[in-house]
Amino acid sequence: MTQDSPRSFAQRPPKNQDFTQESWKIFRIMAEFVEGFEQLANIVPSVTLFGSSRFAPDHPYSILAEQIAYDLSEAGFSVVTGGGPGIMEAANKGAFRGHSPSIGLNVQLPHEQRANTYQDISLHFRYFFVRKVMLVKQASAYIILPGGFGTLDELFEVITLTQTNKTRRRPIILVGETFWQGLITWMRESLLSHQTISSEDINLLTVTDDPKKILEILFSYSEGHDLTQQPGLFYL
Repeated sequence: MTQDSPRSFAQRPPKNQDFTQESWKIFRIMAEFVEGFEQLANIVPSVTLFGSSRFAPDHPYSILAEQIAYDLSEAGFSVVTGGGPGIMEAANKGAFRGHSPSIGLNVQLPHEQRANTYQDISLHFRYFFVRKVMLVKQASAYIILPGGFGTLDELFEVITLTQTNKTRRRPIILVGETFWQGLITWMRESLLSHQTISSEDINLLTVTDDPKKILEILFSYSEGHDLTQQPGLFYL
């Protein structure tokens, strides 16, 4: 290429390139889906809790997560988390003390993630997107406690699937009023004011720190829905 020639990243594909290794990953992905579907098929009703892996066990949010999960487990809801430390461990610990199953859906990461010890069912995933389907698919409700990028990703995945009718409308509960208030305000003052969302989309979210109110929301939701049936996702 001369100095005056236009730049281009276009290249001819290398001849005789072997794509076999990449193609075989499809079967690994398929195996993770099959195992997840089979292991979680009868975990109904269930609630998925999301939250940071970085909070210590004595952090107020961890203590609150443990209480919420215990109450859910005692009320007959299986509790599903990402299976790691922090809020996930606290939630699994609370559920483990209760009468309903405590489930952890772990993912392989180079740091942060380790499977906590409070899991009746423990699954391990290589692929984030497979794990995310499992976290979302089974739940009759979602409870999102404070967290970082991963928690935000899971929150907006749930909102998007609900907004676009790719999943049935289910309770989406944000726990940590002071933590989430800035995000809710931004949604109203930026997204809603620019009409990139509607007021109905904001109403998909409920914010509360009261474990009793969470149970009231779930029992109210159960009056019009059969929670013994797998909720499922419409895109599957």
